[in-house]
Amino acid sequence: MLYDFLVVRQITRSNPAHSVRGPKYVVKKGKTPVWSCEDAKTLLDSIPKNSVSGLRDLALIAAMFYSFARVSAVLKLKVDDYYHNGARRRLRLHEKGGKEHDMPVHHLLEQILNEYIEATGLQSGQPLFQSVNSTGTKVTGRALNRYNAWAAIRKRAKAAGFLTPVGCHTWRATGITIYLENDGRLEHAQQMAGHESPRTTKLFDRTKDEITLSEVERIRL
Repeated sequence: MLYDFLVVRQITRSNPAHSVRGPKYVVKKGKTPVWSCEDAKTLLDSIPKNSVSGLRDLALIAAMFYSFARVSAVLKLKVDDYYHNGARRRLRLHEKGGKEHDMPVHHLLEQILNEYIEATGLQSGQPLFQSVNSTGTKVTGRALNRYNAWAAIRKRAKAAGFLTPVGCHTWRATGITIYLENDGRLEHAQQMAGHESPRTTKLFDRTKDEITLSEVERIRL
């Protein structure tokens, strides 16, 4: 790079290091914490539904988990982006680079979203996920930001007794991993997650990470 700069500035005629190739940095596994199916279900079941904030947080986590969506795409959703396609619903996700990605809605996610929308009285044109007032009983009309979404998820995990690291991206990665564990196909996971390359999707595949306690107990003296 230094010699390229010198050539551009016409300080040297050629780059003597042109043929040199640096070592390749290959990432085969992502660093996002992935939860087990049991832990994910325990957390979702632990979120109380007796408040607007609880219904919103449950819907937020479920949307990322069941649709493999990035948190940025979920927080951009409007009420109109959750629409009917025949008898079932779909989500119109606004992804990076201005791309739109339609995702069929899982029947459990549909139940959670319907309950949340009915309780909050959200109207057409409003953000689907909104901040709530100080008592957690009413939405404000303002879209939820990424920091508050992250804080809400951490709060719910802590309240459920989990010390496992968790963030917004955890639910996207966990959803993909559980889908693949249940014999889902990588190419379909790639399409649902909106990835350009299957190699990106493969970073979320932790199906071979689990080492059972019984295997560890084989280490005997």
